[in-house]
Amino acid sequence: MRYFGGCDSGSTYTKCVILDENGKIAAAVTQKSRINPVLSAQDALAAAVSQVEELHSAEDLTYLVGTGYGRNKVPFAQENISEISCHAMGVHVVNPQVKAIIDIGGQDVKGIAIDTDGTVLNFAMNDKCAAGTGRFFETMANAFEMSLEEFSKLSLKAKNVIPITSQCTVFAESEVISLVGDGQPMEEIAAGIQTSVAKRCFVMAKKAGATDSLALTGGCAKNAGLKQAIERVLKLKVIELDVDPQLMGALGAAEYARQKGGGTV
Repeated sequence: MRYFGGCDSGSTYTKCVILDENGKIAAAVTQKSRINPVLSAQDALAAAVSQVEELHSAEDLTYLVGTGYGRNKVPFAQENISEISCHAMGVHVVNPQVKAIIDIGGQDVKGIAIDTDGTVLNFAMNDKCAAGTGRFFETMANAFEMSLEEFSKLSLKAKNVIPITSQCTVFAESEVISLVGDGQPMEEIAAGIQTSVAKRCFVMAKKAGATDSLALTGGCAKNAGLKQAIERVLKLKVIELDVDPQLMGALGAAEYARQKGGGTV
């Protein structure tokens, strides 16, 4: 059996997926990124390889594709492909019916339109400001003295939404701290945060050509409050993916590796 790898070297997390020649996931790993992207990729690849009995190192992979923030630093990769293309392909592999994605990464937000073969039709990207990204949600969770998982569910309890007017992460944090200090309901403040991010996704959704539905990828796709806010604000159904949405970039990279390395079509 031949195996094909995809390594998504992100700014916050490094993900690795290994596919067999038939396209079945043989290994999947998500690890916190280190300051050195080479070491991050090495660690994730080693962890993924350890899940496949027939493999001893990343060099045993028939083909390896790097993607993400540190895609040029992935050891043993035959080539690298942009995370935009890889997220599109990853979602296409999981659910070919999905034609629009919003990918919320650690430092940017992307809207991606997918063609019938999994390639990219169009995309838009917000990488000028941290607001609405994974870093933003980490800051907000810290302001609430909660884990990300706890914060992502907090707004689900809200009966009302307290608007967050600041667009900047630093100012938004100060605004949230002031609201908490004033004794405002924390779940309603959280609902305001989720709503503000959903509004920022509006342009991305339009650029991605979303008309009635879309899928979320990246770590923030696991944010239940954000999913609810996007459905409410954008009036679009968020399609749940059967594979961890944080793995979509690595999965797409692995699928490209399988196609380029001669895997079974």
